[in-house]
Amino acid sequence: MKYVVVEGLPAVGKSETLELLARFYPHQVRVLPELVKSIVLEEGIDLFTERARLAEAIRKALPKRRQQIQEIVNRGLLCLEESHLGVHYAYSAALGDRDFIELYPSLTKALPAPDAYIRMDLPITVSLDRQRSRAAAQFDVNGSSLGTMLSELDRWHETQATSLLHVDADRPVHEALEDFVELLGLEYNAPVVPNEETLDVLLLLGRPASGKSEFIDFMTQISSDHRAREFFIAPFQIVDDFPILWDLFQQDDIWESVGRERLFSRRTDGNYAVADDHVWAFLIEQVNQRVLASPSFARPGSRRTLIIEFSRGGPSGYLDALSRLSADILGRSAALYVSVSFEESWRRNIARYDAKKRDGILTHSVPREEMERTYGTDDWPVLTHGTTGFLRVGDIEIPYSTMNNEPESKVPHVLADRYRASLGPLYALWQQRLSARQQL
Repeated sequence: MKYVVVEGLPAVGKSETLELLARFYPHQVRVLPELVKSIVLEEGIDLFTERARLAEAIRKALPKRRQQIQEIVNRGLLCLEESHLGVHYAYSAALGDRDFIELYPSLTKALPAPDAYIRMDLPITVSLDRQRSRAAAQFDVNGSSLGTMLSELDRWHETQATSLLHVDADRPVHEALEDFVELLGLEYNAPVVPNEETLDVLLLLGRPASGKSEFIDFMTQISSDHRAREFFIAPFQIVDDFPILWDLFQQDDIWESVGRERLFSRRTDGNYAVADDHVWAFLIEQVNQRVLASPSFARPGSRRTLIIEFSRGGPSGYLDALSRLSADILGRSAALYVSVSFEESWRRNIARYDAKKRDGILTHSVPREEMERTYGTDDWPVLTHGTTGFLRVGDIEIPYSTMNNEPESKVPHVLADRYRASLGPLYALWQQRLSARQQL
């Protein structure tokens, strides 16, 4: 089988089951999340009251979903998709949604036909209990509607003459997973991607709140094999200059508390702003010290990816920072610039700041004054030409990729597509530079 769809009542465990299959069988499986749910979350559509708008959004999303399915199948992987249009048709019938029922016949050929459907069977009463426990009221469906939906879905499968398989989901999760593994013919394999096929040093650049932290969070949550195979990043460590800067702010607080003047920063809008621009050079020298002292960096054969994260702005911010980085670091680096506009950076900067957690570094925010002065413009567009290529710092050419990270998304498959589209070409350039050096 190449393409299988999983269906079932709300809170039956479809997402969780598919996530586990993708996590433990990364060489064989790719998962596509439920299309309707993704659309509802991304576009802010009310699942029950905006049915016409939802139907139109589904229609527009189908070509991309078809392409995603085809790409997975063409790579020789098993495509597992959560839910399908037949389920949405059955819900539409249960809810009296004539808009989608009338639209449905024109959509039947929009997606390829699955090789099989797997239904996770669960009593309606158990589904209702699990819905209450998951605390996602916008997706809850009452028992009466679920009963009608199941009847309509059974009728749909009959009419379509589908291959419908069943897994009992009202039992311990490991038993249900065993059935999935057997039905899908999956075999567990140890990772086979060598860490040699990964980036050595990744410079992660971009304005504050551009999405650098989200990038690292995403890479942290996937398996090391998945990360190496799809994104060319080995087990990694991070050197971020912001905690160093934050420590300087905290030192200034101490100096101020003992009656002395602040040395590096000033207070503004309940936060801090850099008062001495020499701080930016100081931060890079601190990064140099920490990286060059790292045992894993000193041993390239250890095959770990070092991620160096920082933001710079102004007419020569990135050039100054890169020029001050050690040549030993630059010579092993590739740069990923996470691109958002200044106004988008400011919007996200405000959104992520929780004033009640002012003392927490993870909820840091850059004041508007500092944002405009330091990050209103930067020199990345001047240093680079096109989305990918090489930028020169002294005698060193650094492969780079610029990733557009707008509009903002927190949907894993959307982020994965963005990261893959940028890191694939970046790794190819990194390998090109490596091969050229080996020939010298």
